[in-house]
Amino acid sequence: MSPHVPAPEGRFHLPTTPKTARWGTLPHPGGSPVLVVRDGETVTVDTVSHEGILEDQGRDPVRFFGAYGVAERDVLPDARAIAESTLERDPGADGPHVVTGPISVTGAMPGDLLKVETLSLHRRADYGIVSSRHGKGALPDHLPAPDTADSAATRRLPSGTVSTFCTVEPDATGRPVGVIPYGTTGRAARFPLRPFMGVMGVTAATAHPLSTVPPGRHGGNLDVKVLDTGTALYLPVQVDGAGFYTGDPHYAQGNGEVALTALEAPLRATFRLTVLKGAAARRAVGLIDTPFGESDTHWIAIGLHKDLDEAMRAAVRAALTFLTSRAGMDAASAYAYLSAAADLEISQVVDQVQGVHCLIRKSDIGEPPSDIPVQKGEFMSDTAASPDCSGTKGTP
Repeated sequence: MSPHVPAPEGRFHLPTTPKTARWGTLPHPGGSPVLVVRDGETVTVDTVSHEGILEDQGRDPVRFFGAYGVAERDVLPDARAIAESTLERDPGADGPHVVTGPISVTGAMPGDLLKVETLSLHRRADYGIVSSRHGKGALPDHLPAPDTADSAATRRLPSGTVSTFCTVEPDATGRPVGVIPYGTTGRAARFPLRPFMGVMGVTAATAHPLSTVPPGRHGGNLDVKVLDTGTALYLPVQVDGAGFYTGDPHYAQGNGEVALTALEAPLRATFRLTVLKGAAARRAVGLIDTPFGESDTHWIAIGLHKDLDEAMRAAVRAALTFLTSRAGMDAASAYAYLSAAADLEISQVVDQVQGVHCLIRKSDIGEPPSDIPVQKGEFMSDTAASPDCSGTKGTP
């Protein structure tokens, strides 16, 4: 059975279709927007998961999910339409993600920030997939094992991909949880759901389309699980209109995303898109010019690099830039504070560019001052996107 999905909450409703989506690459300058909205308006996007429709899974979601007992009526029509479409995608070079957009926001210009608030996330199915593919993940030399045996939840496909089917069921309190059965005695791992969008980004000012896999200054495949309902993501605008897009919906993910994917499954997501210019941008995040998050309780500094150690350092530099240019702390105090109280967590280690995010409690700092410096922050000089923080089409 599919869950009850509330009606679209945004002023605009954007379905994912072959006309509104890209598969494997991100929007690039010169492309036409699929929707134009004014600053501050809300959009509900019906997102599609790539799991179950990829070539290594047969590109036939009815057959793929039917092998796990899912009725044809419970396979989303938009997933079937994408799988059957002629959307251009090179499986050997492009990413796997179905990306909806771009959405142009009136008035957004390079140098501005786009504030993306995730207002709500609703499950569109009561099942999803976690997949492990050869040569990928945190342990590519060991898993998936070639002798992986099929079970009630896990199947090894002819391609070598191992896909694990997860159901969503109520626990004893009625709260929905993810379920992975294992063994022969009816045992199962049950874990809490925390839906979020893995891909949220703006169009990068590049000559060629970027792969959907590596994140960068444009945002994209950040896979930061704390960017869930009620949070905001700040993204530096690179082209007129910003060109916002989203995809890669998740029901749950552990920090690291070690097997390669999270619990991948479709979501109905509602966003508010707001353009911040000049002083308004500095009041929000100081002199940050890379992706940066905010929740009710934390500021979230994000570091990205092909090397995990460098991603950690990038997160620390971003946190220092925020604390010195927005919170008004001196560098020595900010560095000491981060060491004493902030948490650095691994976002993911599987997207070519690694991610680390730093959680700064708002209650520790108090209300930042209103006077924001305008000079370049000393800590961000080498944290902006470089070839280590992006991937053009064709990146292996």
